[in-house]
Amino acid sequence: MPELPEVEAARRALQAHCVGRRIARCAVADDDKVVVSGVSHVAFERAMVGRTIVAARRRGKNLWLRLDAPPFPSFQFGAIYIKGVPVTKYKRSVVNSTEEWPSKYSKFFVELDDGLEFSFTDKRRFARVRLFEDPETVPPISELGPDALFEPMSVDTFLDSLGRKKIGIKALLLDQSFISGIGNWIADEVLYQSRIHPLQTASSLCRESCEALHRSIQEVIKYAVDVDAECDRFPDDWLFHHRWGKKPGKVNGKKIEFITAGGRTTAYVPQLQKLSGIQSSKMLVGNLEQVAVNGYAEDSEIDGGENVNLKPKKRVATSRATARKTRKNGGDNEKSDTGSTNKVGRKTMEPKKAGTNSSGERGLDTSTSNRGDKSDQSTRRSSRNRVKSQASTPESEER
Repeated sequence: MPELPEVEAARRALQAHCVGRRIARCAVADDDKVVVSGVSHVAFERAMVGRTIVAARRRGKNLWLRLDAPPFPSFQFGAIYIKGVPVTKYKRSVVNSTEEWPSKYSKFFVELDDGLEFSFTDKRRFARVRLFEDPETVPPISELGPDALFEPMSVDTFLDSLGRKKIGIKALLLDQSFISGIGNWIADEVLYQSRIHPLQTASSLCRESCEALHRSIQEVIKYAVDVDAECDRFPDDWLFHHRWGKKPGKVNGKKIEFITAGGRTTAYVPQLQKLSGIQSSKMLVGNLEQVAVNGYAEDSEIDGGENVNLKPKKRVATSRATARKTRKNGGDNEKSDTGSTNKVGRKTMEPKKAGTNSSGERGLDTSTSNRGDKSDQSTRRSSRNRVKSQASTPESEER
């Protein structure tokens, strides 16, 4: 979905080409999931026709048109296209020059009095089209935090805010009430550039990391906006070019991994973005406990933060559980023939003979059992004696 740079590129295009023009025709999709204006699509269209566009406004990832009289249309989570005018090259565009115009995915279409046309489009139906008397005074726009481009926090305010947030830093960056405009790809990019693990608790970040993150947010957003969100013009060393589709890859020679953070698929570089402080220690302890239980660690690169269990995993059966299973199936093993082989090709031991006691109950033959026990004891004593003998052998004799 479009993030701040893409929405800002659309706002600038509308401001440059549509302001001062009158709406001659409007078509609003009859889609109650996307168009949540509280009125019918026909009433929505009537409210638009004849109005003049005064300004194009944006806050975070929300865009709205200010007309010469209310109500005003607002748009969220979709893409703006202007016929014949390049707006921006969306990473996952649903419209191209060979398709019909307006697109079948158009949710809000306008023809201006000079013939120019634009459309708000959404293929996945995540977008929202609303109609407000004053968009800035009602949700969702009234609930947004400071705009990441127009209202950047000072370093000290940013540090103070992070110090009071005991949630993962990626989840915090995606919270639009904290800072508005940062979406999934921007969050991944700024965390990569500031070398911060996406699951690191915000309040645990040191001042140096906070300052690096603050600087990265400003630099990434400003650069993306300056090139009108044309992703082909983003620097080659950005994570952006390698993070899509959860495909294995590398950035600047370092391996990219994918986890879930803040409820979203997250790309990060374990070699550079490592959990620190108590979170790193807890992960190490968790890994060692896994070794104690399972006999191995599923991920050996502990220091890189790769062994973060985001979903519960089934534990491998322990030796105790295996022993219980063996005892449970013991009756079947006793029925096997002497010298027969098991499933892995090993010879099985000769079963102990069963006899009958004075009460008529069947049991193991005592003499056979005792002979086997005595033989095992002799074997163990012989082994211990050999070990002691070898331990007392002089070094020259070993050579």
